[in-house]
Amino acid sequence: MQAKFRKLTMVFLDIFFISLALYMAFLTRHGTLPSHSLYEWFSIWSCLVVISLSSNLLFNLYRSLWQYAGINEMLYILCAGTLTCSLYFVAIHLLHIHIAYSIYFLIWVFDIVFLGISRIGSRIIRSMLKKSSSSPEGNCKMVLVVGAGEAGAMVIKELRGHDELGLRPIALIDDDRYKQGTLIQGIKVYGDHSRIGDVVRQLGIDEIIIAMPSVPREAQADILNECKKTKCRLKTLPGVYELISGNVSIQQIRDVEIEDLLGRDPIDLNVENICGYIQGKVVLVTGGGGSIGSELCRQIARFDPKQLLILDIYENNAYDLEQELKWDFPELNYKVIIGSVRDKARMEWIFHTYRPDVVFHAAAHKHVPLMENNPAEAIKNNVFGTWNVAECADRYGTGRFVMISTDKAVNPTNIMGATKRIAEMIIQGMDRISRTEYVAVRFGNVLGSNGSVIPLFKKQIAAGGPVTVTHPDINRFFMTIPEAVQLVLEAGSMAQGGEIFILDMGKPMKIADLARDLIRLSGLEPGVDIKIQYTGLRPGEKLYEELLMKEEGLTATRHKKIFVGKPGTIDIGTLKGELEKLKFVMSGPADALKEYVKEMVPTYHTAVPASVHTPVLSAVDEVATGKEEYPK
Repeated sequence: MQAKFRKLTMVFLDIFFISLALYMAFLTRHGTLPSHSLYEWFSIWSCLVVISLSSNLLFNLYRSLWQYAGINEMLYILCAGTLTCSLYFVAIHLLHIHIAYSIYFLIWVFDIVFLGISRIGSRIIRSMLKKSSSSPEGNCKMVLVVGAGEAGAMVIKELRGHDELGLRPIALIDDDRYKQGTLIQGIKVYGDHSRIGDVVRQLGIDEIIIAMPSVPREAQADILNECKKTKCRLKTLPGVYELISGNVSIQQIRDVEIEDLLGRDPIDLNVENICGYIQGKVVLVTGGGGSIGSELCRQIARFDPKQLLILDIYENNAYDLEQELKWDFPELNYKVIIGSVRDKARMEWIFHTYRPDVVFHAAAHKHVPLMENNPAEAIKNNVFGTWNVAECADRYGTGRFVMISTDKAVNPTNIMGATKRIAEMIIQGMDRISRTEYVAVRFGNVLGSNGSVIPLFKKQIAAGGPVTVTHPDINRFFMTIPEAVQLVLEAGSMAQGGEIFILDMGKPMKIADLARDLIRLSGLEPGVDIKIQYTGLRPGEKLYEELLMKEEGLTATRHKKIFVGKPGTIDIGTLKGELEKLKFVMSGPADALKEYVKEMVPTYHTAVPASVHTPVLSAVDEVATGKEEYPK
C-alpha cells in the first residue's frame, strides 16, 4: 500500500511539473500565453501529460528508489525527457496545431530540470533530515581514508549512507600529487602517506581505512607501516583480485590483519600446468584437515579432480572441511577417510582401493617443544608415516608424490626438524628406484596456522597481556597459508623427480616486531597497554631459520618465487637399513634415540650454533638476477 501511494504521489507531481514546464516554455518564448482555442489548449496540455507519463513509465522512473539516485537515474530522466519531446512533436503536428519549434526545445529543458529536481531533491531532503536526526558529531569517530581514487570515493559514500556506524570521513590521503589539495565529495586530500601521522594528530583521527585495492601489496605494506605508528584502528578493503564486483560496500571493509603487513603480491599461477596434473586425476591429501592440508583441498577442488581423497586422523577437522567443501563445491567428488599414516595396513587399503594418481603428503607432527619431549612420536609420524605413504605410492603406481617439508629440516637443532630431514631423504631415495616422481617443497612458517604464534598472541592480547616472546632477536620466514599452498601446487607441476623445491619466503620477520604489530593493530600501545615478556629460547629452538644446506645447489625455475635444490644421492638400500635400526632404537631412552638420529642426519645439532644464519635472501636475489646457482 505504501509503495502504491508513493508511485501515485510521484505521478501527480509529474503532472504538475510537466504542466509547469509547458507554461514556462510558452512564457519564456512569448512572454505570455498565445491565443488558442480551449480545445487546442486542452489538446496541447493532455497530449504532453499522457506522453510524458508514458515515457517516464517506460524508463522505470516510478520504480526507482530515489534516495539512492545517481548517474544511471539521471540518464533515464534524460532519455525519458527526449522521448517525450520527440513524440510530442509528432502528436502536435498530427493534430495540426501550430507551436513554435523553440517551444519543444524549452519543454525538453524544463521537463528534464523539473524531473531531476523532483527526484534528486528528494534524496537531498532525506539526506538533510537524516543528518539532523543522527547522533551528534561528538559521538562520531573521525575517519581518514587513504586512497583518493574510485574506491576511496565509494568508501566515503558508503560511510555517509550508514550513519548508524558512527564513522565520519573528514580527510583523504593519496600519493598522487595531482590530487593533493583537491576536494573529493567535499573532503580534502591532505597529501601523501608520509603525512598520515600529522593528519591524525591535527584532526583527531580515530580510524583509518585503506582504500587502495589495485595498489601492489608491497606499496600497501609501506603505507600500513606508516599507519601502524598511530594509535588508530586500521581497516582495509580486500585486494582488487578478491573483489567480485567493482563496487565497494560496508561488508567488504575489514580490519587490517597481520598478513596485510607482509606486503606480498598475489601469486601468479600457471593454471594450465596445474590442471595438467590434477584435472581428471584421483588426488590424495594426507593431513587434509590441517592448516596446509585443508587449504590444499580447497584449491585442488578448483582444478576439477576426478576424486579428492581427504585423509586425517582428527575427525573434527575433517568433518568441518567436509561441510565447507559440500557447500562451496557441490559437484566435487570427494571422500573423507579417517586414518593415520602410521598405520601401514590402512595405507595399503587406501592405495589399493582408490589408486591415487597424485599424493600431497602434509600429515606431520610439527610442534617443536612438544616433539622435543616426545621424540619417538615425532619419528613414528614424520619418518615412518612418510615411509608408509611413499612405499604405497610406489607399489600402486602413483604418478606424483609431493611432500610438505619445512625450513627446520635445514641444519636442524630439534628432533622435529631432524625427522623432516629424514623424510626428505626418504623422498629422494625412493625417487631413484621408482617410476613415481617424488619431490619435497620446503618453506617456513605460515601465518594463522594451527599452533602458530599469531593465534597465541591474539589470545594473550585479548586477555590483557603479557605477550610472550622467547627472544628479542628471534626471527622467522613467514607466508600466508593460501600463498604457500599456491606455490606448492605450482612446484608440483614442475616435478621431474628427486627435487627439493624451496619457496621464496621474502624477508624474515622478528617475532617481537610481529607481536608489536599485532598489539598496534588492536589499537593498543606495545609496552604501555600490553607488555612484551621474553621467556628465553625453548629446547631445540633456533634464533634464525634457514632454507638451504651448504651441499645443496639452488637454481631458478620458471616461477620467480620457486627455486630448486639439486636432487640428492640417497641410497635407499642403506637408508632402509638405518630405518630398521631406528625402529629398534625408538623403544629405548630418548637420549639414545636422539644420538642415533644425529648419525642419520649429520647436520643435526642439539645445541643452538653461534651463527646459524645463511644468506638465503641475497642468494635468491642473485638467482633472480641471472646467476644460476648459490655460490658454493
